[in-house]
Amino acid sequence: MLPQEVIRKKRNGGRLEVAEIAAFIEGITDASISEGQVAAFAMAVWFTGMSRDECVALTLAMRDSGETLDWSALGRPIVDKHSTGGVGDNVSLMLAPIVAACGAAVPMISGRGLGHTGGTLDKLESIPGYNIQPSPALFHKVIDEVGCAIIGQTANLAPADKRLYAIRDVTATVDSVPLITASILSKKLAAGLQSLVLDVKLGNGSFLTDPSETEILARSLVDVANGAGVRTSALITDMNEPLADAAGNVLEIENCLAYLRGEKAGTRLDRVVMAFAAEMLVAAGVVADEVQAEALARNALASGAALERFGRMVHLLGGPADFVDRPDAYLDKAPVVLPVPANRDGYLSACETRELGMAIIALGGGRTRPDESIDHRVGLADLRPLGTQVQEGEPIAFVHAADRQRAEMVRGRVAALYAIADERPVPRPVVVSRIT
Repeated sequence: MLPQEVIRKKRNGGRLEVAEIAAFIEGITDASISEGQVAAFAMAVWFTGMSRDECVALTLAMRDSGETLDWSALGRPIVDKHSTGGVGDNVSLMLAPIVAACGAAVPMISGRGLGHTGGTLDKLESIPGYNIQPSPALFHKVIDEVGCAIIGQTANLAPADKRLYAIRDVTATVDSVPLITASILSKKLAAGLQSLVLDVKLGNGSFLTDPSETEILARSLVDVANGAGVRTSALITDMNEPLADAAGNVLEIENCLAYLRGEKAGTRLDRVVMAFAAEMLVAAGVVADEVQAEALARNALASGAALERFGRMVHLLGGPADFVDRPDAYLDKAPVVLPVPANRDGYLSACETRELGMAIIALGGGRTRPDESIDHRVGLADLRPLGTQVQEGEPIAFVHAADRQRAEMVRGRVAALYAIADERPVPRPVVVSRIT
């Protein structure tokens, strides 16, 4: 097979055969295909798209470019969740131990922050000693003993995706639905999942702001994952305001612990966590329906079982043994904390969520380059939800910063990102729709 013939065929709108896709991905993996040819292939797919069968073949070829994990000896259903990213979205941190406490296993391969969105791995690295790259033996040990482990992608999982993504990133082909689909799912399928639930964000704090584009991506992910043999569904969720009442690495770990202690009941965050816990437990076959699943998940929370699982996961992956009991002894705190005052009386009616994420980057809590270090201490806390009635000067959030100059700069910026109206806005549903 000549790579240029595969590129020509796809460029001209042809449908690639499974063998052609597999050979091309093998060439990406062993570097026998040049960067120019990979870029040309990506651009051809961007312009002409892929059928469902082509995308399934691409996903499976990328999955099989490296090792795949085998959990057959575990004796528990294997399930995971993936989010397309947002601001204050720390759902994975609570969801994994809740679902594990209910009898499923969650080997969660997560990522770092991307653009304005926070990264699960960055949050976990706020915990001293937490190892996001454990050995395969340790990863299996934690899953066996705790039921969940949240780690980073290893070098041997879907290596073709790493090379293809790096080239897409510099050739303006990141936003191709078939390539996004194959990139996300190849890593998830390599983790040996039996079922998967996707959180596809919609709104001004997500990468996709158009409802039709969001549904197209969700449908593609669900169809291709099911076509690849993994039972998959998706929930489209609202990201027109931060999901948690905190955004920033240490602050979201603190928020996670508060949630697992039962202190965030009734919030938008709680509704999302429970919706995904129910979806995962039904998909895994632990219970028959969402009502039973949510009851089981809420019992895991109320009994302290989920918090205990989180603590054991942290300890087995290198963190302190008493972390959940004494988090203040281990989490670094920002030296400067300033309130963000409301600029008038009224109701918080809207916010520019993406720009709130960018404000955290301005504080040093996110990256502008992949190799950049971040300040885990900084971020926004005590974010008031939309619909809250406020008086002029009342705090609507608190800025946690490394120095007063940056805190003052971001405080004014955050205040300007909120709209305050005379009437309470109509609340949006946090779970917009379900795709199966």
